[in-house]
Amino acid sequence: MAQRVIIAVANMVKVKICGLSRPCDIDAVNAETPDYIGFVFAESRRRVTPQQARELRARLREGIVPVGVFVDEAPETVLSLVRNGTIDIVQLHGSEDERYIETLKSLTDAPIIKAVAVRSADDVQKWMASAADYLLLDNTSGGSGETFDWNLISIESIASTASKSFFLAGGLNADNITRAIETVKPFAVDASSGVETNGFKDLEKIKTFIRKVRQT
Repeated sequence: MAQRVIIAVANMVKVKICGLSRPCDIDAVNAETPDYIGFVFAESRRRVTPQQARELRARLREGIVPVGVFVDEAPETVLSLVRNGTIDIVQLHGSEDERYIETLKSLTDAPIIKAVAVRSADDVQKWMASAADYLLLDNTSGGSGETFDWNLISIESIASTASKSFFLAGGLNADNITRAIETVKPFAVDASSGVETNGFKDLEKIKTFIRKVRQT
């Protein structure tokens, strides 16, 4: 039997819709009110410029938290987007190490999410003591629309200062989200390609996904 990692979880699963790049994407999430949305600043077909992100943020409904997704970005660039109010949370999806995270933490109060490619339970365990506020558990190729082995993560909850609340990502869609939540019990779920049609965000898929999460 595969080793499992035990991670503390919350009672109410939160929702993040990532990779928004158009005004109509913002209109879609404004209608369905996920807890978080993501702007991708790394190389990707969903990439937005800082100016585009500022314009989209201005359109975003109050109460929805914008997250900036970065891959090995210069800390100064990340901090500028936090300080000018474009994003409220930083998500690190590259090879950023603990020193990088601690540097950011010393310069901003913005929460930090560290993405972890899950190949084994050890991949998660080694980040449990990180200064990052949250982990995001994903497959080895983020944004590919593929899941990883959820059995590597325990559904049990413990009270431990070493435990991390985590976002579950990787291939989540309306067809598998109920099983994902029941299996893993994450703090939050993160969808991108699973709420798209032909590479673009789909209002009906966003609506169905969010409503299924909140019904589970």
